[in-house]
Amino acid sequence: MDGTRRVLVAADKFKGSLTAVQVAERVTAGLRRVVPDLPVEALPVADGGDGTVAAAVAAGFERREVRVAGPLGEEVTAAFALRDGTAVVEMAEASGLQRLPAGVLAPLTASTYGSGELLRAALDAGARTIVFGVGGSATTDGGAGMLAALGARFLDGDGAPVPPGGGGLAGLARADLSGLDPRLPAVELVLASDVDNPLTGPKGAPAVYGPQKGASPAQVRALDAALGHYAKVLEAEVGTRATQYAAAPGAGAAGGIGYGALLLGARFRPGIEVMLDVLGFAPALERASLVITGEGSLDEQTLHGKAPAGVAAAARAAGKEVVAVCGRLALSEPLLRGAGIGRAYPLTSVEPDVARCVADAGPILERVASRIAEDFLR
Repeated sequence: MDGTRRVLVAADKFKGSLTAVQVAERVTAGLRRVVPDLPVEALPVADGGDGTVAAAVAAGFERREVRVAGPLGEEVTAAFALRDGTAVVEMAEASGLQRLPAGVLAPLTASTYGSGELLRAALDAGARTIVFGVGGSATTDGGAGMLAALGARFLDGDGAPVPPGGGGLAGLARADLSGLDPRLPAVELVLASDVDNPLTGPKGAPAVYGPQKGASPAQVRALDAALGHYAKVLEAEVGTRATQYAAAPGAGAAGGIGYGALLLGARFRPGIEVMLDVLGFAPALERASLVITGEGSLDEQTLHGKAPAGVAAAARAAGKEVVAVCGRLALSEPLLRGAGIGRAYPLTSVEPDVARCVADAGPILERVASRIAEDFLR
């Protein structure tokens, strides 16, 4: 082997099987079975969805835990990451589907209040920049709960707070943002998401993502109408930007929490781009000669802002060779090459039984990584 070869493992999680950190550990172990002294740098990545805080902690951020409201109001322990005045906040930590009790979905009533509490905790910790990763939400409340936790008030015709969740916004009569945390304007808030949907309409948060949160067709229509009404009421409070933001890319992210973030002055950026910056990907890439990326399923969605596509694009721009590992491969070779991935290694290439690939993903991934070492590093 050429002694200058150095590998960068920059992969996302295999959802349901391995965290991004575990993927990096298994790939490293598999490579070193074949090349024991191989220099390997691990940089677990995420695109703003679940796993984003874990990726930041793996890159050297400090993990901070705080008690906040879960999507149904019960108290949960959530974490954010902090380093040198930059906080990485993951809304799924407080308001994600994984925070719902087993078998329970609450499309009309789940709230983002706990996500607002997480943002407030980041402010309390002295953050000057907050990267707000959104995705994997249990909620479709347009960020109303988050804004309420930060001091906004959403009132019905009797002057009482509307019930939590997107369904409650149908009864909204007045919005008052005058009590928002005064520290917010001084903070750089970055909305990091891999989706660019607007708040409402055929491509909006309820229509596209409501069903996976348990919303029936009738509930999707009700949520869409409620969020449209919410934006109209906010227009009376903050002017035409309320409706402009509703149509902006990213407003529909994570059940519309993107819309609430835009109202707070957030700047929308593709999640993987933001995270690569925050995690220090560029200097790690410069040191590498081969980049290994991947995620659980390499498919059409991967090409639209998911972590492996972002890693591969940056690596290709730097003239680095890229291969990918995955549980399942559903992309043709031309599409892979177009994304900057020279070759993909699915777990099914060494273990045809998909159920075993899911159950024993770690050991099988080590075997796959050994194949990569044989093919590229001998």
